Amino acid sequence: MSQFALRSQRVITPEGIRAATVKINDGVIEAVLPHNENPGCTVEDLGNQVLMPGLVDTHVHINEPGRTDWEGFNTATQAAAAGGITTLVDMPLNCIPVTINKQALHEKMEAVVDKLWVDVGFWGGVIPDSVDDLDELLSAGVLGVKSFLIDSGIEEFPNMTEEDLRKAMPILAKHNAPYLIHAELDSEDTEPPVIGDSYQTFLESRPKQWENDAIDLMIKLTRELKQEGHHCKTHIVHLSSAEALENISAARSEGLGVSAETCPHYLTLFSENIPDGKTLFKCCPPIRENSNREQLWQAIKDGVIDFIVSDHSPCTPQLKHIDSGDVEKAWGGISALQFGLPLIWTDALDRGFELEEVSRLMSAATADFAGLGHIKGRIAESYHADLLVFNDGAEYLISNDMIKHRHKITPYEGKAVVGEVMATYLRGTKVFENDQFVTGPAGQPLLKGNLK
Repeated sequence: MSQFALRSQRVITPEGIRAATVKINDGVIEAVLPHNENPGCTVEDLGNQVLMPGLVDTHVHINEPGRTDWEGFNTATQAAAAGGITTLVDMPLNCIPVTINKQALHEKMEAVVDKLWVDVGFWGGVIPDSVDDLDELLSAGVLGVKSFLIDSGIEEFPNMTEEDLRKAMPILAKHNAPYLIHAELDSEDTEPPVIGDSYQTFLESRPKQWENDAIDLMIKLTRELKQEGHHCKTHIVHLSSAEALENISAARSEGLGVSAETCPHYLTLFSENIPDGKTLFKCCPPIRENSNREQLWQAIKDGVIDFIVSDHSPCTPQLKHIDSGDVEKAWGGISALQFGLPLIWTDALDRGFELEEVSRLMSAATADFAGLGHIKGRIAESYHADLLVFNDGAEYLISNDMIKHRHKITPYEGKAVVGEVMATYLRGTKVFENDQFVTGPAGQPLLKGNLK
């Protein structure tokens, strides 16, 4: 139906949580009305279940085209819908070709046809050999670009040097587009240790200092550019080192455009609880100590960390070396796309967070960052009717048979969580309800310059 309304005692709006009736017309929120007001159309009463803005996840590795055996747009966006994510932004690797030029973006756009269960935007990438393609790539519609300062693990996506960064950052500034940085920097070209199945050795092999040094380099370059009249939006992805927080905060006090995100695995897991040989927990940067985790939570409370995203980075079970337990050889990446909201809500509850604050961190703030904040991430008039219905008191154990992404593996198997996504609406169309997909793929690609 093109016109209907959803009513709840608890609707998360920009003004806070309140009883309201949300009228939806042709995929857009027409009005947020008082709870008992007659909207003049069919009304579904959700009772005390929470009506929230659909989540916006700006860090997802989908890997199509080229490595669809790892993940693809069909399964990734189904998992997103099951997790209440109505918009995600795809990373420029580990697909083939990597999204470093206009032609590669076009190939990706061809790959998404009839496969999107939610709306999808795209990050581009820049590597040393593609700086000359960056201007055209940004004009083609990517929402921003990403680089590594360390080996990405993918031959097609080598890391940038300081010299390369100096060439790329003014172009990003010209386009007013965020520059996403995988911030690890091995300044001393350290000899790799023998890790085997030891998680502790793996953790020690990627120290906090690597993150700290990389972030300090990006702050320095951002400062220099500002002095030259360029405002570069420098963004640190998947922050894990709490030691870097002080310098990030100081950079902002200078007026530098430096932002940071973190992920559920850094906020809900900690190294002391990871046994040797459990390769599903391997990611880069690594999951660190519990004391570090608590500092990340405090940084979220203090506003130093801007938002929370999944960094869903799947691969085949074979590449995870699950049977052998070889942490050294295992691909680094966490698979948990659909479980972000209950994972974060469970830990946030223990720390006194309100649900509307969790919603802001996973919807409004991420939408704003990606340049989608005028149409996504809020329950307000004229916004897309991207919504999720959340039972914030449901308690259950995560199991592999719940998983909607391609490979039914996750480090969260058996973890107790609070909160269940009951239904997901994409632009007014119910796409997921009670663990079932309701319609076909109704998602759309989102390109900068065509965001309405």
